[in-house]
Amino acid sequence: MTKQIQTRTLPTNAMGLSPVYRSKHRFFSRFSAVAAIAVSFLMLSGVASGDETQWLEFKGESGPGKGKRVVLVAGDEEYRSEELMPQLAKILSQHHGMDCTVVFSIDPATGKINPNQSDNIPGLHRLKGADLMIIATRFRSLADDQMQHIVDYVESGKPVIGLRTATHAFNIPAGRKFAKYSWNTKEPEFQQGFGRQVLGETWIAHHGKHGSESTRGIVADADHKIATGISDGDIWGPSDVYTVRLPLPEGSHTVFLGAILTGMNPDDKVVDDKRNNPMMPIGWTGSYKGGRVFTSTMGAATDFSSEGVRRMIVNATYWCLGLDDKITADLDVSIVGDFNPTRFGFNAFVKDKVPADYR
Repeated sequence: MTKQIQTRTLPTNAMGLSPVYRSKHRFFSRFSAVAAIAVSFLMLSGVASGDETQWLEFKGESGPGKGKRVVLVAGDEEYRSEELMPQLAKILSQHHGMDCTVVFSIDPATGKINPNQSDNIPGLHRLKGADLMIIATRFRSLADDQMQHIVDYVESGKPVIGLRTATHAFNIPAGRKFAKYSWNTKEPEFQQGFGRQVLGETWIAHHGKHGSESTRGIVADADHKIATGISDGDIWGPSDVYTVRLPLPEGSHTVFLGAILTGMNPDDKVVDDKRNNPMMPIGWTGSYKGGRVFTSTMGAATDFSSEGVRRMIVNATYWCLGLDDKITADLDVSIVGDFNPTRFGFNAFVKDKVPADYR
């Protein structure tokens, strides 16, 4: 005798979907939507799986720079660019709408930020298609495949901002593929490398006394758009003035000069000696292969506590991007979140940090 199996037909809607199916369908649709949003957030945050944990992505909000993409390259042993660059990226993305990528010197064995790791800055491929590179490296000897991304960007004639030790950004041994970009190269057509040829100067010397004589900015050209909203003394930093050979290369233009102060406070007196006569440039414009260039020998993380320094760099960002008409005296350069920069010094960086810690 065959046992009869009872079956039950579920009621359907006009489209032939049962309530149970529709319920499950709604659940999985909502789940998929939430999952997609979560994945997108992780990718934009630079904390998605794989190598993206080694750099940071900041999605631009609203602002005149909406649609522009900026890559900020940190990597110096002394002036805490690993702290300055994430804060600058936050300002540019949240106040001005720019999409920003921050890349760091990373210890490949641990995945942690190590400014002493001179040969590894993952994420430089993000320079492809970028509108601006802001670089603050010191004596880097990057692997050829990483250096290729910087060279491709620079030689394409796109704009560059160099901060502080970017004048001596690279120290690549002779015989290597990109040795000519080294700060002291003697190659006839590229003397003194990236610093001199692209930014307008290489490493020469400390002009003020390092660690005991700070810098006050003096406006050399008040009519330049980068000087908008900046008066004498607004720019100040505890880092000292660098020596710059005068005159600057043809095509360069000084916007700010640096007065050496007797101490490490913004209201200290100007030193009374020949080092301030003439004063050294601390901010100047130039061009390389048609791309706008701005260089400042300011750029320690502690300098960035000065509103005037922040305004100078934000104004320069707009200028380099060709957004001259958007530069106003009231551009928002306020700090985003907490910013308590570490004092400059070798081996003084905060240990055991990963990029996400600077989000």
